[in-house]
Amino acid sequence: MATRAISQEAFDDLVTENVEDLGMEPSEALEDALYTLKLQGVDLSGIITCVPGESSVKDNPVIACLDRLKELDTVTKQEGLLRDEDLDEISSLLVKLNELCGSQEESGNVAIATKHGAVELTCSICSKIKTGARSNCIVVPCLKALAVLIHDIQSTEAFRNASGPRIVVDLLRDSSFDSDSLDAGFAVVAAAATGNEVVKELFMELKVDELILKVLNRESKITIRALYDAIRVLLTPDDNRVVASQVYGYARTFAKLGIARALTEALQAGIGSDSLVSASIALKSIAVNDEICKSIAETGGIDTLLRCIDDSGEQGNKTAAKTYCSLLSKLAGSDSNKSTIVEKRGLDKLIRLAQRFSDDPPVIQEVMSIISIICLRSPDHAASAIEAGAGDLAIQAMKRFPAAAQMQRNACNMIRNIAVRNAENRKILLANGVEKLIRSAKANNEICRASATDALRDLGLDNYNS
Repeated sequence: MATRAISQEAFDDLVTENVEDLGMEPSEALEDALYTLKLQGVDLSGIITCVPGESSVKDNPVIACLDRLKELDTVTKQEGLLRDEDLDEISSLLVKLNELCGSQEESGNVAIATKHGAVELTCSICSKIKTGARSNCIVVPCLKALAVLIHDIQSTEAFRNASGPRIVVDLLRDSSFDSDSLDAGFAVVAAAATGNEVVKELFMELKVDELILKVLNRESKITIRALYDAIRVLLTPDDNRVVASQVYGYARTFAKLGIARALTEALQAGIGSDSLVSASIALKSIAVNDEICKSIAETGGIDTLLRCIDDSGEQGNKTAAKTYCSLLSKLAGSDSNKSTIVEKRGLDKLIRLAQRFSDDPPVIQEVMSIISIICLRSPDHAASAIEAGAGDLAIQAMKRFPAAAQMQRNACNMIRNIAVRNAENRKILLANGVEKLIRSAKANNEICRASATDALRDLGLDNYNS
């Protein structure tokens, strides 16, 4: 991996030296500079390559856009705010920058923009916006551009160093902003917090959790999709530079504040909405302990999820089905929630979902995972699972998809938990030929070996190790 960097000026000087000192042709000078730097392991992302005499850096549309924005950013009112007469042009330039960097990812424009100070410049413009009737015309383009420009650890650090978190949170706090502004602002929060523990911490210090709750409660009828993404990212331990992430504590803070309850209510209000998948993923990121999982159930979370699971099956929406199952699996980690799911005929709904997606191993394995958790240490729940058809599900799926390793593994785990404390279930499963299927999974899928061995042992078979 390249770890060394080079500035645009240094790169241009190298090409010029090749021409003036070594007598190379302009195109040859450029090719030689590129070859030499790549050989040395230099990171060339964001470098504009120009043949001397034919084009220059300033001809690049991204640079032209940034240069004009810099001019407008320096011409401000006495109080340090953008001039009203410049707002329309700034807005148009930001829209153009967004288009250049967002819709043309393969062009490398976003790397060019960030290398030439686009993140810092956009933060500066954001800090000079005067809130008022016309502010939305520039706030949304500004925030959208930032969300596109922040794409890696270097750009998140540039955002942090430019006081980006404070600037964006201040803009979001303005209650006059509409849903478009909120969506664009939380998209920036999500982009900036991705992979950067320090930025997450800064947002938490700025009370972004209180702002999230305020928006969730205020926008009950309007979906702010990026808000859900922001919650997920803020609560994801994705910074490899940090040994111990603080996100677990943040999740508990979110729950204590009432965000888990607000998200559950949003799920209930949005049955059938295309934003439910994002809301479910956000809620799952908060459900980090038994107490929170129980509180979600107490506010109707399990009822809502079971309805969502039914809907996803009827609509044939595999993505939604897997997402809802994944959240239900997390909630099922609480013993009291296991009983609630069984009492509300959740096992029947899960088996029905698996039947509707009988040709899709990823959905089936999610169903198996939930049933496995529900049956853990509970012979009564295991009996209910067999009655609902879990045994038949395992046998049919294992026969049909022998190469679906993760599904085979989940099937083994489910069989184990169904059988381990229930002698009657063991008889039923063995009579239906499950042993042969488990041994086949063990032999053909490496990741199944431990789970298959455990399943054979808990079925009461002596030669489970063979």
